[in-house]
Amino acid sequence: MKICIYGAGAIGGWIGARLGDPTASLGHTISVVARGNTLAALRQHGLRLQPATPPGASSDTKAPAVVTAPVRVSADPATLGVQDVVIVAVKAPALPDVARHIAPLLGPNTLVLTAMNGVPWWFLQGFGGDFASTPLHTVDATGEIAAAIPAHHVIGCVVHASYALKEPGFVQQNFGDKLILGEPAGGRSERLETLVAMLNAAGLDATVSPQIQRDTWYKLWGNMTVNPVSAMTGATTDLILDDELVRNFISSVMLEAKEIGVRIGIPIDQQPEDRHQVTRKLGAFKTSMLQDVEAGRTVELDALVGAVRELGQITGVATPNTDALLGLARLHAKVRGLY
Repeated sequence: MKICIYGAGAIGGWIGARLGDPTASLGHTISVVARGNTLAALRQHGLRLQPATPPGASSDTKAPAVVTAPVRVSADPATLGVQDVVIVAVKAPALPDVARHIAPLLGPNTLVLTAMNGVPWWFLQGFGGDFASTPLHTVDATGEIAAAIPAHHVIGCVVHASYALKEPGFVQQNFGDKLILGEPAGGRSERLETLVAMLNAAGLDATVSPQIQRDTWYKLWGNMTVNPVSAMTGATTDLILDDELVRNFISSVMLEAKEIGVRIGIPIDQQPEDRHQVTRKLGAFKTSMLQDVEAGRTVELDALVGAVRELGQITGVATPNTDALLGLARLHAKVRGLY
């Protein structure tokens, strides 16, 4: 297939390197839209991935060999042409810019895989019961994203993995390699099965979701709280959950989101403390939003918290704790020029 990575950060770089790994002999042509230092690095080295050392390995075990994937790279999507698959792996604030430039990559049957955090612009397209097809202004204020990437192109994707950039174009695996894919309207399809098979052939752990909004909401249920709290405090996840007052506050936010989920048809059969235990098992780590703050990058508060507040307004659920979290985190980011 002709596959384009739009956003060669940690997640996009990981997926692209696996799909383009020459030792796997998959035969895909991998292109990347990149700028600046990333563009220069990819032209010189290709996409590089340092896999994690297997758990339980001894201290003298050598790190796995670096995967190096040759890629076509350009700052202008028009030079890359129509693709079979476009993997959009940018932070949510960058999506409007993607929308303005993605058209040359899209043919009638191009699939757009959205490997992103938070609530996507297509979340209520063909889903949500009485609230189906309601636009979400928090994540697509003018409707330009929905217009540029119509829902029939989209395959949703939830990422359960931790990766970081060692340097531009060079990704370090921390843990995990799981991708959950699904049609926005639910169910299974031939194109979805083909895409999952393609990712599995590249060594990724890809599975089909019968309702991708459910998986999106469950992941969001954990990181919509821990991410902004970590961004404001600089604390790793273990410290956040060890503080009883902070843990109780984020649990209150989660209960508001849980009620919203009930009203749009994705109830969560857990309590916040159950989700906290899942997070604790991951150990002490810096969230992606804290990493963004430390690197001086724009934070994706709208997709993770603002959209939940908007869904509360749409469904009639009061969200005083979510409002407080959003207000504080947004002010913190604005003062630092990150929102």
